[in-house]
Amino acid sequence: MAKNEDLALDLEELKQLQSIAKRPRVVSLISSEIHNLEKLSKEAASAPSSQTPAPVSAVTTPTLISTMPKAASLLNYVTLSSFSWDQDNDQLKIYISLEGVDQEKIEADFKPMSFDIKFHDVQGKNYRCAVPKLNKEIVPEKCKLVVKPKRVVVTLAKASKGNWLDLHFKEDKLKPNLDKERDPMAGIMDLMKNMYEEGDDEMKKTIAKAWTDARSGKAADPLQSYR
Repeated sequence: MAKNEDLALDLEELKQLQSIAKRPRVVSLISSEIHNLEKLSKEAASAPSSQTPAPVSAVTTPTLISTMPKAASLLNYVTLSSFSWDQDNDQLKIYISLEGVDQEKIEADFKPMSFDIKFHDVQGKNYRCAVPKLNKEIVPEKCKLVVKPKRVVVTLAKASKGNWLDLHFKEDKLKPNLDKERDPMAGIMDLMKNMYEEGDDEMKKTIAKAWTDARSGKAADPLQSYR
């Protein structure tokens, strides 16, 4: 009987914490623990009085180690890769079309250059929306999400004001590759050009013949004819 009273006190304290929590991850953690305690409380109430329910540790301060039960890591997820987004100078909003989402069954992980959001038990399925590398940096503690009847709105707080050209980070394909070695054939052609310009008549004839042979396929190496 005393343990049932402890469970009731734990639940009451957790619900008080839930009423003042603001961050989605904290709310999700507290809600998950409330669900577990309520389940244990029901089992204890229906069990014979001779049985002793499993001990439950009181939770006085929520932690951010995990926002969902450990079993969640073993779940299968449907990837939500299609969504819309818009922005202003300070933040970027992502609109995810998904009905039947439970605010208490969301696991959201925001990092400076990425986000990963998991929606559990949505009409019997688990969904996941993630961007492993954002175009620019965000402020994780200022990011949030709002659940609406037919969609979820994710707000990303920009670390620096300005316009994003894309949500995902993309390599600049037009940027020259400075590490790429120069074409060795180009160096040979430069050498031949300098030798031709600075050489005497005999040298010019030799180089001209080597160039002609190289173009006609008679010589694989433009310099082999005068080595």
